[in-house]
Amino acid sequence: MKKIAIIAGDGIGPEVTECSRFLLEKIAKQYSWQFSFEEVLMGHVAIEATGNPLPEETLAACRRSDAILFGAVGHPYYDDNPQLKVRPEQGLLKLRKELGLYANVRPIQVFPELSAASPLKTEIIAGADIVFFRELTGGIYFGQPRERQNNGNTALDTMIYHRYEVERIARKAFEAAMQRQKRLCSVDKANVLESSRLWRETVNQIAEEYPEVSLSHMFVDNAAMQLIKNPKQFDVVLTGNMFGDILTDEASQITGSLGMLPSASLGDSVGLYEPIHGSAPDIAGKKIANPMASMLSAALMLDLTYGEIKAGNQIRRAIQKTLQGGYRTADIADKETPKEKILDTYQITTEILQRLENE
Repeated sequence: MKKIAIIAGDGIGPEVTECSRFLLEKIAKQYSWQFSFEEVLMGHVAIEATGNPLPEETLAACRRSDAILFGAVGHPYYDDNPQLKVRPEQGLLKLRKELGLYANVRPIQVFPELSAASPLKTEIIAGADIVFFRELTGGIYFGQPRERQNNGNTALDTMIYHRYEVERIARKAFEAAMQRQKRLCSVDKANVLESSRLWRETVNQIAEEYPEVSLSHMFVDNAAMQLIKNPKQFDVVLTGNMFGDILTDEASQITGSLGMLPSASLGDSVGLYEPIHGSAPDIAGKKIANPMASMLSAALMLDLTYGEIKAGNQIRRAIQKTLQGGYRTADIADKETPKEKILDTYQITTEILQRLENE
């Protein structure tokens, strides 16, 4: 029995996670697996229901699961009210911390069929294949003190890293590099930040354990430029929490859409799998969200939690064959896409499921 907690969350989260559940149910029949799904609340919907962005019953359900399929959290109400103390994103941050999900894995891979969807030239992005390892539970998002001072006129956030936090994410990145092209680029701001100097020093020490991996270092501002200038120079990229948050959103434009990017948040037990596109409240309920990032996250779940790489690749092939058939959601369509080929969330899911059955 494969136990999966489903946190649909806010905005388009319920739509895309529903499509991924359809996908998992379909592939479970093909392999004679049994999935047990438990749906729980987090984010704005949890605040509305319980007053808590991460209810205890949600945390308990996640702890007794093998993996978590997550949609998104976020709501415009909180964006317009910066003084609110309870916010949807607190649920996700606490979940990562409580479950020890310190390694965020974000693959950036270009589907040739979508090269025209990227704002970058095809010759720049063709063949780009990058995996980001972003440290997820340290850095400025969690550092203390974090407060307002001087009658609210001064704000303080603390950038802090401990050596052990850098060591454990670095080892995961080096292990991944060993399975790929054996190249790793560590991104920091060691020319300015003391925390980055500790980061670089620690990464250099871990590198001694992996002599086959070619290690390079890059300042984050240069890395932001190089991702656009020549993304194919990167294989595995290792970086901290805030830098990784920014760089992976930038890197999404290599693929053409946030709607095509999956991610995994891993620790030493349960894994959390989510698309990186956020809650997109402006399109919630309109059935136009792209479910493919969530589906690709489900494929990552099969790869990394269950070791079912064959099944994960089967999902990726079904998605690619759907794209080869000319089918698109609105976010990845271009002016050459026939109107009849631009499908809504559930229509394109149907096309993918049909190709999954034929695999």
